[in-house]
Amino acid sequence: MPSTIRLFLLLGISALLFSACSNDKTASASVDLDKLKPEIQAMEDAFAAAEKAKDAAAVAVYYSDDAVSYGRNEEPISGKAAIKERIAQRMAKDTTGNTNVYKVVDLFADGDMVVEIGSWTMNTPSGAVADKGHYMSYFKKRDGKYECVRDMSASSTPTKPSM
Repeated sequence: MPSTIRLFLLLGISALLFSACSNDKTASASVDLDKLKPEIQAMEDAFAAAEKAKDAAAVAVYYSDDAVSYGRNEEPISGKAAIKERIAQRMAKDTTGNTNVYKVVDLFADGDMVVEIGSWTMNTPSGAVADKGHYMSYFKKRDGKYECVRDMSASSTPTKPSM
């Protein structure tokens, strides 16, 4: 009996060693975050420039056709066309002249997916900060370029108490 236990123990250890040393062919490709960060920041800069120009179509380029956007103080919206329409409606109502700046804070990547944590600042025409907060965007690489599939943002400016 002791020799049988030793044999099973030896076989178990051997199996563990072989599995630990084998190459996992399903492992995802390594992503160079130092190279990726400027690419994602350029997408954020283009988004901000399109907002400033009040060009909803140019803002919507950021999103995939199946994107879902979770905005501040509103229900989520699905699909690039619906997101573009909501952006266009917001732009049509906006008379403040405020502009947004988006900054990549952190990236997490694996294969063809990237999660971005960022900060945003809304500036008045005089340069004062009107609001600020954070956002998270989830990107998938499709046809060689990243597209935002999900995004969400939140203000970190305290709300004023209602009277």
